[in-house]
Amino acid sequence: MRKIFYGVAGLLLSGVSVMAQERVDSTSVYELNEVVVSAVQARRETPVAFRNVSAAELKANNTGQSLPYLFMQTPSVVVTSDGGNGIGYASMRVRGTDANRINFTVDGVPVNDSESHGVFWVNMPDFASSVENIQIQRGAGTSTNGAAAFGATVSMQTQRPSLKPYLEVVSSAGSFGTFTNTFRGGTGLLWDHFVFDARYSNVQTDGYIERARADMNSYYGSAAYYNGGTMIKFQTFGSSEVTYQAWNGVDSAKLKTNRRYNSCGAYKENGETKFYDNQTDNYWQHHYHLLATQRLSDRLNLNVTLHYTDGKGYYEDYKAGAKYASYKLDNYVDNKGKIHKKTDLVRRKWLRNDFYGALFRMNYTHDRLQASFGASANNYIGDHFGRVMWVKTSAGLPKPNYEYYRNRGEKLDYNAYVKATYRFLPSLSAYADLQYRGINYQIDGSDDKAGDNVHVKKTFSFFNPKAGLSFERNGHHAYASFAVAHREPNRDNFTENGPSAQPTYETLYDYEAGYQYTGSIFRAGLNLYYMDYDNQLILTGKISEIGEQLTSNIKDSYRMGAELSGGVKVASWLDWNGHLTLSSNKIRNFTEYVDTYDANWNDLPQTSKNLGTTDIAFSPNLTFGSTFAFHWKGFSAAFMSSYVGRQYLDNTSSRLRSLDPYFVNDLRIGYTFRPRFMKEIGLDLNIRNLFNEMYETNGWTYSYILDGKRMTDSGYFAQAGTNMMARVTLKF
Repeated sequence: MRKIFYGVAGLLLSGVSVMAQERVDSTSVYELNEVVVSAVQARRETPVAFRNVSAAELKANNTGQSLPYLFMQTPSVVVTSDGGNGIGYASMRVRGTDANRINFTVDGVPVNDSESHGVFWVNMPDFASSVENIQIQRGAGTSTNGAAAFGATVSMQTQRPSLKPYLEVVSSAGSFGTFTNTFRGGTGLLWDHFVFDARYSNVQTDGYIERARADMNSYYGSAAYYNGGTMIKFQTFGSSEVTYQAWNGVDSAKLKTNRRYNSCGAYKENGETKFYDNQTDNYWQHHYHLLATQRLSDRLNLNVTLHYTDGKGYYEDYKAGAKYASYKLDNYVDNKGKIHKKTDLVRRKWLRNDFYGALFRMNYTHDRLQASFGASANNYIGDHFGRVMWVKTSAGLPKPNYEYYRNRGEKLDYNAYVKATYRFLPSLSAYADLQYRGINYQIDGSDDKAGDNVHVKKTFSFFNPKAGLSFERNGHHAYASFAVAHREPNRDNFTENGPSAQPTYETLYDYEAGYQYTGSIFRAGLNLYYMDYDNQLILTGKISEIGEQLTSNIKDSYRMGAELSGGVKVASWLDWNGHLTLSSNKIRNFTEYVDTYDANWNDLPQTSKNLGTTDIAFSPNLTFGSTFAFHWKGFSAAFMSSYVGRQYLDNTSSRLRSLDPYFVNDLRIGYTFRPRFMKEIGLDLNIRNLFNEMYETNGWTYSYILDGKRMTDSGYFAQAGTNMMARVTLKF
């Protein structure tokens, strides 16, 4: 299949030299760039729930925080940050669904890691500065590339080339030693056909949580050629990051006395607690995209994208009281003949990966019919290995940088889809979307968690149909749809949950119905959803050693709710926008299994208890957002509020193992003026958590029975109180 894609791309590229030279204008540039995402983004008549976030909206709120924080004012979205101030390691959930089941693409190219299914925003700092628009589809959404959407689809379109030259410098400074600097520039249209754009960003912070410092660099560059109905664009973006780990959270006792406490890197020396200075995550990643778009006729256009991503990095940590046997080292015998089975050591766990593939999209529009056909094939190779760098007490390492495990994960992911919208009445249209997706995944080698002989070989074949109806007239829009989606287990399901737990794929049956009204002053919308799951991989409340949320299959569960959104143009200088989600997220017939030990910590058979219908972990029943936006001449201000209801840390519905509801308010004020000597100067001040709410957005829990008593260990990820960022924007 890959040869076919390369062949099509070659035809497009070779055709450029023989085409007549045509005039390039902003309209043709816009239309050709839209082709890149048109196959994966929903249109107004598509019967799915979605929200578009424009470049202007992104820039207004972008002061260096990770991209999920720019989605806070969209329906059903909850965000969280390990460092507590939204910079570095951050994530998001939609309708209670974690980011591992949210599909992310950049210009149609999958961003989710093929094995973990996660998106690590620490590796994409300030990517918002190179984004033209983002569409967030809630529910199964439309067919896309990469991991299946089980809560949402986030489609990002990179910036459109500017036909006029520009230069922009943006600098921010604020609480917790946070500094960001961004430099953007473009040549404008050169020689009637070429456009070049570039960006460099640096983001630094000490973090709200102790030692949660981060130093991140990122870049974006593109070179585009336009000629009438032809676009050829090469773009590259990437980053490097060094981030001190804050993966453990804060236990309940420390939360009351020092909510900023960070246990990562802690060790004892002469009875004193110290912290390892290089307890860091280090990663380098580079993306390369070659996009070719050809308008074949007024009705038909074609896009081919080739992509390659390479990444490498490691996290280094100090392990106190580590067993020699766990690292394939001999026990240490001291000069008195005493055998030592444990020691302190420093290790590095590495990942080197390559991800490459090809995407093909063809769009057809004629009278009442809009149709798209697409296909993609992507291959991933990831080498996982661990090295011991230093041992406190031993006879010495077998060799420097001693390697104690190594395995390789390989994944081939391919799909083909056809989707069409047919307007059979002036106000009524039907939508159909059929996708086939295949996955070949294998792991071979030794793993520090799953043992020396890890062999996983899985093949999945999924058929994902979607259909719906849409009605539009005089600002009124109503729709209904049904979709089926499947998702394969991720790497952690095979390596972190123990040898007895054999994960299987999950299936979603998604029912959606909605109504929207859009007028000149008032707009309102209501979306109803029922998401019925078979074998949903649900968060258990446990985390891996690097803070990844772990999941396990639950046979019967559902999410249902109502999403309301609206806005009012109160005056020419004042707007209000808001959203409210009411939901019920349940597991039917849930049985809890609790690890059980005797007084000496010897394993006993697990204790089980049927709890009936319970709440799904990390799925609040109520979320709310509101924004009042003021604008008058060069002045602007926005007052933003977010409420998130109670979230349970596991699936037992126990308030003792839950996150309290929280209500956070932010204030942004700004002034923009245009002096004669430059294009624009912008001054902004963002005050976050204006009323100093003490809250936590994420956590973990482990409950067990010891000598007949129920015990619980929990960790909470505390967020910053009142903090601020000031920003200066210079445009030339």
